[in-house]
Amino acid sequence: MPEYLRVAVNLPQVSGVFDYHAPPDLAGRLRPGHLVLAPFGPRQVQGVVLEHIEQPEVAETRALDLLLDEESVLTPLQLQLAGHLAESCLAPLAACVGLMLPPGLGRSPEVEYALTAEGQAFSGELPAAQQRLFALLRQRGALRGGQISHALPRRNWRGAATALAEKGLLARRGLPPLPSVKAKTVRTAEFVVSPADEAELGRQAATRARRARVLAVLAAEPGPMDTEWLLAESGGSPTDLNYLAERGWLRLGERESFRDPLADTPPEAGLEPKLTAAQAAAWDEIHKAIAGGSSGAPAAPLLLHGVTGSGKTELYLQAVARTLAQGRAAIVLVPEISLTPQTVRRFLARFPGQVGLVHSQLSEGERYDTWRQARLGQLRVIVGARSALFTPLADIGLIVVDEEHDESYYEAGQLPHYHARTAAVVYAGMAGAVCLLGSATPDLGSYTQTQRGGWRLLELPERVRAHRGAAAGPEPEGDALELPPVEIVDMRSELRAGNRSIFSRALQDGLREVLGARQQAILFLNRRGSATYVFCRDCGHVLRCPNCDIPLTQHLQANGQASAARLVCHQCNYSRLAPQTCPNCESSQIRYYGTGTETVEAEVAELFPAARTLRWDRGSARGKGAHERILQAFSQQEADILVGTQMLAKGLDLPRVTLVGMVLADVGLNLPDYRAAERGFQVLTQVAGRAGRSPLGGRVLLQTFQPEHYAIQAAAAHDYAAFYAQEAAQRRLLRYPPFAQLLRLEYRHEDQGKAEDDARQVGQTIEALLEKEGRVGTEMVGPAPCFFARRNRQYRWQILLRGPDPASLLRGRVPAGWWAEVDPPNVL
Repeated sequence: MPEYLRVAVNLPQVSGVFDYHAPPDLAGRLRPGHLVLAPFGPRQVQGVVLEHIEQPEVAETRALDLLLDEESVLTPLQLQLAGHLAESCLAPLAACVGLMLPPGLGRSPEVEYALTAEGQAFSGELPAAQQRLFALLRQRGALRGGQISHALPRRNWRGAATALAEKGLLARRGLPPLPSVKAKTVRTAEFVVSPADEAELGRQAATRARRARVLAVLAAEPGPMDTEWLLAESGGSPTDLNYLAERGWLRLGERESFRDPLADTPPEAGLEPKLTAAQAAAWDEIHKAIAGGSSGAPAAPLLLHGVTGSGKTELYLQAVARTLAQGRAAIVLVPEISLTPQTVRRFLARFPGQVGLVHSQLSEGERYDTWRQARLGQLRVIVGARSALFTPLADIGLIVVDEEHDESYYEAGQLPHYHARTAAVVYAGMAGAVCLLGSATPDLGSYTQTQRGGWRLLELPERVRAHRGAAAGPEPEGDALELPPVEIVDMRSELRAGNRSIFSRALQDGLREVLGARQQAILFLNRRGSATYVFCRDCGHVLRCPNCDIPLTQHLQANGQASAARLVCHQCNYSRLAPQTCPNCESSQIRYYGTGTETVEAEVAELFPAARTLRWDRGSARGKGAHERILQAFSQQEADILVGTQMLAKGLDLPRVTLVGMVLADVGLNLPDYRAAERGFQVLTQVAGRAGRSPLGGRVLLQTFQPEHYAIQAAAAHDYAAFYAQEAAQRRLLRYPPFAQLLRLEYRHEDQGKAEDDARQVGQTIEALLEKEGRVGTEMVGPAPCFFARRNRQYRWQILLRGPDPASLLRGRVPAGWWAEVDPPNVL
């Protein structure tokens, strides 16, 4: 009976799985996770074996062509996780498998063709096409497919190869796929023998002496030596190496070298600190969970709720150390790796030679090498953004999710739409590992899990004194630091007092004090650019993006001149020069309104011309390593004031920052989204936590036009419990997550009328399904245009379903052309 297999095809435009059978030469060799070459229509494509099946779903199956890699590219646990993601996220299984494939695997596979022993001895007659290929391989030996195509142009030699393989005359071997960059190699040299006469080394005495030094250095090495080191030590040149190799006195070669994205990252200096009483109590619970996990007992996820600066990272480090001591591996997720270089350096210092880095800004070659090292077991700790979760580590014992509230853990751009926090919890359960999640402002759903008893809550209510010696005078006793006091500044009162500046009088005074004391300040505004919309004062025309219909944002050029400004769309990156006249009425009364980070930077320069200012937002931090360069410059006191957006809310430790000014805390609070208040509370609390992290102390000034808003009041009081109580009551009343499941369906089309018609038709279909299945507890909202109704020239419509389990209604029947998101972080 044939051996049937289900295969996920690695093809972007195909989202299904397909059934095949194993050819005789692969019978009994294939297992789940293997990478294979499969026929797909007229092409050959790569696929991953998912499982063996008793009976295929089609009457006739095609045979798989080749096994491309003897080692599995996916572990059994990864396959299990892919299945879970497909089920829970309403996503195609092949798309979920694609998350876990190594970088660059989408390239056409390499296949090597060679005659078998029987083929080498064969002397019979063959059809013309087979004879051409047979003669080529007998003459030149094993060849890759590309080489054969070059030698036999415009010939259909692949059919001949299949026929020769069936006769046992030809063998095909899949070569492990490489990304578009190949494995990195370095040149080596190895000593062979000294020349019989030193005069043979060259005509001039200096040349002979130099080449003799090259051979002497090599002779002292027990094996091959990298030529870069050899030339540096001996003073020789590449020409010398070639000369010596041509005469047989040394042997040139190559060795594979792994690209190391951490090579230029210095480790964070410092000894392992003594734990505070609160840290010790939390560590006791973490240690018990890790010990229980090694014995096979399932551990409930642990939520570490610690105020900013409370020492959560130290507990992560100790948890990783304990996991490694058990012989198991660890994954540490951070929201955006380029924004958390301090965290990376601490892991490098604690676990030298064992840490791998995974994030989107690495080159394809760096990601591929990290993947290979992890699969080979050469790396036991992986630190990275959400994609690091899918690294093929064996025997995972710990998964850490730092800043677990952060929205960057959610994949919104492509299928599958998954949340790395949720996936980490599930994956840890599958692996028998501990999942440790930490935040100063936990996600409302995560905290609710602890209240329901599903997760364990660990608390760190006090800051740790981590920066001794920062203050000029005597330091307070004890290990704890106070959280910085937060003063709410009502900007309505500032206007009534005649202050038209974007800085309140209190903030101006605070900046003056910080600059006088040679300390540092952070100014936060969650909005890029210099003006948030541009309009004509005569006719009221607003300049909008032609692709997205949202107002364009003004960005000044380096010289700060408005006349040279560009208008940019922050959705699709469309840009144009700022007009001199209105494109609607040709009036010259163009006005720029709103405040962005560039405006804040310009205002600082006007009020404090001697102050050194850095701006940190998406516009100023483009390119690899830009984030770390800005942060390093500020950490080394090359600037006095750092102006930035929500990047400042990441886990930064800046001991000389004694003032944080939130220029406009209201941004985002009034968006029509169920998580608007939670996002506002989280970012305000996190940014406030950048102040007062050393004995220098610190304070926070929070400017707002809505001082009475409960998110602002709770953030100013550092009171997560008060915020949770009010926000949870509101979510429960409105039946939003985590008190109901939310399913969001989105449809896009370039034609506005068709987008609406199709959306309403699907809405009627879903209404009929709800009625047919008697789902009285599930409510449908819409169809309606999205808040951002147009993006990249496409009109957007959405349908929201909220209830006990609306996802099950559409499992396996998501309407064609629609995106489905389960519990999305926003509905904009």
